[in-house]
Amino acid sequence: MPQISVTVITFNEERNIGRCLQSVIDIADDIVVLDSGSTDNTIAICKTFNVRVEIAPWQNYSHARNVAASYAKHDWILALDADEALSDELKISIEAFKQNNQPTFASFNRLTNYCGKWIKHCGWYPDVKIRVYDKTKATYEGIIHEHLNWLPDHVQKLKGNLLHYSYYTVFEHIQQANKFTNLTAKAAYDRGDKSNMIYVVFAPLLKFIKSYFLQLGFLDGYYGFLVCIISAHATFYKYVKLHLLLKQGK
Repeated sequence: MPQISVTVITFNEERNIGRCLQSVIDIADDIVVLDSGSTDNTIAICKTFNVRVEIAPWQNYSHARNVAASYAKHDWILALDADEALSDELKISIEAFKQNNQPTFASFNRLTNYCGKWIKHCGWYPDVKIRVYDKTKATYEGIIHEHLNWLPDHVQKLKGNLLHYSYYTVFEHIQQANKFTNLTAKAAYDRGDKSNMIYVVFAPLLKFIKSYFLQLGFLDGYYGFLVCIISAHATFYKYVKLHLLLKQGK
């Protein structure tokens, strides 16, 4: 029966970390929190759960996940963010997974809570994540969207949702979209991608049509509309910023 180490990466997550740790305390054989210099009560809250806390400077998500896994006692890793928590059904599934004498990597759906509303459309659900893996066989890579660099032929899909408490306010979403598109625009520039007025005008429009209509975002009501419109704006920001980078590059 495999034993599982839960790894959690944090930075100023006092409003989330307690919920995250409470959701795994009964099913984890080991818990490691990797903090990148929190100045709030994150570490103090972690100590109330008697989990190990390690400190490392932030580089990117892949680096943080790999460093956290290096501190884990066991080879099998359940990798979480501080703003995530296991649903009761997912906890039962992970317990069953641990009874498997020949375990494989495991995935599950992630359900996002946005300003108090569970978003079940907009292209946000089901947001399948592979988060249970053997650290002796795979590590994370990628600067923006981290991913495992090796996967077995079969990945077991577990029942239950990973609950993601993303944005508490719309303002937080707008701030994150602005920050995130700095990274995506730079990555697009490094790849040699192009941007012009056609991309700037039509890519955001197509993004909104896809998420709001084709992916049924309208069924999530007011907050579904906000998710879709901010996502479209993020696409706009990306191509505008890429266009500016291309001009500066010339």
